[in-house]
Amino acid sequence: MSQLRLLTSRLGVQAARLLAPHDVQMSSWRSRSSGPRTAFPGSRDGGGSSYMEEMYVAWLENPQSVHKSWDSFFRKVNQEASCGPPQPQALSVVPESRPAASSRTKTSKLVEDHLAVQSLIRAYQIRGHHVAQLDPLGILDADLDSFVPSDLITSIDKLAFYDLREADLDKEFQLPTTTFIGGSEHTLSLREIIQRLESTYCQHIGLEFMFINDVEQCQWIRQKFETPGVMQFSSEEKRRLLARLVRSMRFEDFLARKWSSEKRFGLEGCEVMIPALKTIIDKSSEMGIENVILVANPSHLEAVDPVVQGKTKAEQFYRGDAQGKKVMSILVHGDAAFAGQGVVYETFHLSDLPSYTTNGTVHVVVNNQIGFTTDPRMARSSPYPTDVARVVNAPIFHVNADDPEAVIYVCSVAAEWRNTFNKDVVVDLVCYRRRGHNEMDEPMFTQPLMYKQIHKQVPVLKRYADKLIAEDTVTLQEFEEEIAKYDRICEEAYGRSKDKKILHIKHWLDSPWPGFFTVDGEPKSMTCPTTGIPEDVLTHIGNVASSVPLEDFKIHTGLSRILWGRADMTKKREVDWALAEYMAFGSLLKEGIHVRLSGQDVERGTFSHRHHVLHDQEVDRRTCVPMNHLWPDQAPYTVCNSSLSEYGVLGFELGYAMASPNALVLWEAQFGDFHNTAQCIIDQFISTGQAKWVRHNGIVLLLPHGMEGMGPEHSSARPERFLQMSNDDSDAYPAFSEDFEVRQLYDCNWIVVNCSTPANYFHVLRRQILLPFRKPLIIFTPKSLLRHPKAKSSFDQMISGTSFQRVIPEDGVAARAPEQVRRLIFCTGKVYYDLVKERSNQCLDDQVAITRLEQISPFPFDLIKREAEKYPGAELVWCQEEHKNMGYYDYINPRFMTILKRTRPIWYVGRDPAAAPATGNRNAHLVSLKKFLDTAFNLKAFEGKTF
Repeated sequence: MSQLRLLTSRLGVQAARLLAPHDVQMSSWRSRSSGPRTAFPGSRDGGGSSYMEEMYVAWLENPQSVHKSWDSFFRKVNQEASCGPPQPQALSVVPESRPAASSRTKTSKLVEDHLAVQSLIRAYQIRGHHVAQLDPLGILDADLDSFVPSDLITSIDKLAFYDLREADLDKEFQLPTTTFIGGSEHTLSLREIIQRLESTYCQHIGLEFMFINDVEQCQWIRQKFETPGVMQFSSEEKRRLLARLVRSMRFEDFLARKWSSEKRFGLEGCEVMIPALKTIIDKSSEMGIENVILVANPSHLEAVDPVVQGKTKAEQFYRGDAQGKKVMSILVHGDAAFAGQGVVYETFHLSDLPSYTTNGTVHVVVNNQIGFTTDPRMARSSPYPTDVARVVNAPIFHVNADDPEAVIYVCSVAAEWRNTFNKDVVVDLVCYRRRGHNEMDEPMFTQPLMYKQIHKQVPVLKRYADKLIAEDTVTLQEFEEEIAKYDRICEEAYGRSKDKKILHIKHWLDSPWPGFFTVDGEPKSMTCPTTGIPEDVLTHIGNVASSVPLEDFKIHTGLSRILWGRADMTKKREVDWALAEYMAFGSLLKEGIHVRLSGQDVERGTFSHRHHVLHDQEVDRRTCVPMNHLWPDQAPYTVCNSSLSEYGVLGFELGYAMASPNALVLWEAQFGDFHNTAQCIIDQFISTGQAKWVRHNGIVLLLPHGMEGMGPEHSSARPERFLQMSNDDSDAYPAFSEDFEVRQLYDCNWIVVNCSTPANYFHVLRRQILLPFRKPLIIFTPKSLLRHPKAKSSFDQMISGTSFQRVIPEDGVAARAPEQVRRLIFCTGKVYYDLVKERSNQCLDDQVAITRLEQISPFPFDLIKREAEKYPGAELVWCQEEHKNMGYYDYINPRFMTILKRTRPIWYVGRDPAAAPATGNRNAHLVSLKKFLDTAFNLKAFEGKTF
C-alpha cells in the first residue's frame, strides 16, 4: 500500500478537487484568485481520500472496473509517480496562492491544469450565451445582456483566472466525457479547446441548458451542438431555405404594395420565422407527428397559450396519444410578453401535471429586443426574456435571426428534443422590427440610434442570397426567377380574390367538427329533445354513486356516511345537488359523451360535497373513480384538480372544449369570485368566441355564488358582468315562434343560468350536449343549497319526458287563485328559499306569488309575459340578494319593460348599492337580509310611487 499512500499524499488537494462537485471546483479556482481559503472533501475533516483509495485499489485489480475518466487519470498519475516520490503536501486547506512552478511536482501541475480545463469547458457550457453574437444589429446596449462572465476566455489575460499561461495554449489536454468538441479526438490543445468552445457557444447560437437536472438530456444537447461539423447544409437544403425566405419576405413586400396605408404587424426583421416554423413542423412530421396545433391569437398577448395547450391535450386524448407522439403544439411568443405576462408561467406550470401535460411544446420567441413598448427599458423584466422556461427544465436556444442556417439548425434540434424527451423547449429568435411596432409607426421618436442602424441593415434575404451566389450554390438568375415565380403566385391569387363575392365561414374553421353541422356549417335542426332519462338509469347511477366498485378498498368513515346518504336518497327516489350532477354526468357517459371536470379541488368539491375520487385509507395513492365503473362501454370520465390558477386553467379547458362537440367540458371556480383573475379568457374567447373567432364552444363555467355572510371575496360570481356582455337586445320585442326557445339560444353569445333545484341543474347540463349547436354555459352554482333540506328533487322531475325549465312558476295556493294575488315576486337562485320561508312566516301564501327565473340570458320573454299576464292585479317585484348595482336588476329591468310595453313597473327589492359585493360581518349580513325580506312582503311598500 506504500504506492497508494504515496499517491494520495502526492495528490493532496488536487485529488480532493477531482472528487468535489463541479460548482465546488469553480469555487476553488475563484478562491485561489481572490477569495479566502476553502476546505474541500478529502481533507482531514472529510472522507474523499478514503474513497479515492478504494477507487485506486479497484483500478489496480481491474482497470475496467472504474469509469474510463478514472482509468485515464490513474494511468497518467502512475506514470508521474514512477519518476520518484516528491515531498507530501498537507490536505487540510487549499493554499491561498499557487506555489511557484519550480516547487511543484509535475503530477500536481498535470492534475490542476486538467481540472482547470474541465472547469473552463463547463464555464462555456453554462455562461457562453452571455457573450454570443446574438444581436443582428451589433449594438451592445440593445443586446440581450452586457454582462461578460469573468470565467470566459475573452482575452489572453483571462487565462490567469484558471492559473493558466499563454505558454499553455499549445499543450494537449485530455477531454472530459462531458464534452463533444473533440469529435473523434480525445485530446486537444488548449488553444483548440477555446476556439471550439467559442465556435459552439459564443457565435450566432447561445445555449442555456446546464440547469437541467438530467445528465442524459444535457449530454444530448452537448452532442447536438458541440460535435465538429454538425451544422453542415447540403446545396439542396440551402436552396430550399432560400426559397422559403423568398416566400416570407416577398409576401411582406406584396402586402406593403397593395395595402400601403393599412396598419400591419409585419415580419420584417424576423423573416426567418416562417422557414423556422416550417422546419419545426417538417422535423416533427419526420418523427411521427401528424397534427400540430396553432390557434388564433388576440392582442392580449400570451392569452392564447393555455388555449393551445388545452386543444392539444384534447386532440391527444381523442387519438389515444397518451405520450404525445402524434399531436404536439407550437407557441409563438413576443419577448416582452414572454417575460412579463404571468399566464406564460401558469401555462408552463401545467406542463407536468397529470391530465394537463401535453408532453412538450416548442416555444418560439420573436425577440425584437424592444418588445411591444417603445422604451427598451420596459421590454423585459430580466436580462433574458426566456428565464421563465427554467421552471420546467426547458432548454433555451438563442439564435441570431440574421443567420438563417443557424436558425434552421436550432429549430430542427428543438423539434427533435421535444419529440425525443417529450419536454418543452424554447427557441429565442433575436431580431429587430424594421418598421417599429407596426408599419404606420415612427420608431425614431424613441429609438433613434437603434433605427439608424436598422436603416443601414441589409435584409436577411439579400445577405443570404449573396452568400449562396458567392459560393456557387445558386446563380443570380435562379434567385431572380424564384422571386418572380412567387410574385406571380401572389398576383394571381389577388386577381382571383376579386371574383369572390361570398365569404364562406366554414373555410375559416380550423376544426369544423365534421358531421356535427350541415355542409354549410349550420345546425341540422332548431329543436332540442327532452333531457330526462329512464328511471332505471337514474337508479343504476345512484347505486354506483353510493358504492365502492373496487374490492379491498377502505374509505374514510366520514365518506361512508355520505355514500350511505346517497343510497338512501336513491331508495326514496330523490336527489340533492351532488347526486343530480352525478346523474347528469353518468347518463352522458352512457351515451358516449366524454365528460371532463377541472378546477381547484374539484375531485372532492370545494364544499366537500362531490367526492368523485375515492382514496384508500390504507394504501397510499390508491384511488377509485366510481363514475368510470358505470357501464362496460361508457365514455371516459376525467376529473382533475388543477394548479392554483384560474387564467391558465380556464384557457386550457376552453381549448380542450374546442376539439370536439361530443364532450361536456366544465371548469369550476373554487369560489365564483375567483373567476375575475381569468377575465381575459372570458372577454377574449368565451363571450366573443363565435363573433370573433367563428367558433362554437360548449364550455361550462361552474361559479359558486351566494350572499351568505362570507365576505367580499367568497360571495359573488359577479353575474352583472356576464349579463352586461350578453348580446340579446333589451329593447327588441321578440317574434314568438314554435322554435323560439332554441332559436333564441342559437342567436345568443352565451347562456347564463342560476338554477334553484337539483333537477334543473341536471337538465341544463344534459341540454348543453343535446342542443344542435354549442354555446358557452355560465352556471351560478349554490353553496348552502348543497345541503339545504328543501333543495332536493324527485326522480319524477328527471325521468323521460321532462326537460329544463327556463322559468319555474308559482305552484302553490297563489297559483290556484291568481286574481287574488296582490304581489308577484320574480327572483333567481338561492334567495327563493329565503322568500318562501318568510312568506310562510307572514302567512301571505295566498297573496304573494313567487316565480323563479332559472335561465336569465337569453331572457325568456315568452314565459315572463305569460306569468305577468296570469296575475293582472299584482304588483311586479324583482327581488335579489345582491346589491342593486350588481346582480341581475340592471339586466332584467329593461327587458321587463319591453315585454310589458311599459304598462306596469317592476319594483326593485334587495340590498342597497355598494362598492363591495358583500359584507364580512355576519350580523350586518343578517340585518340587511331581514331588511329586504321585510320590504318584499310589505304590500304597501310601493304605494304612492311612480315609475
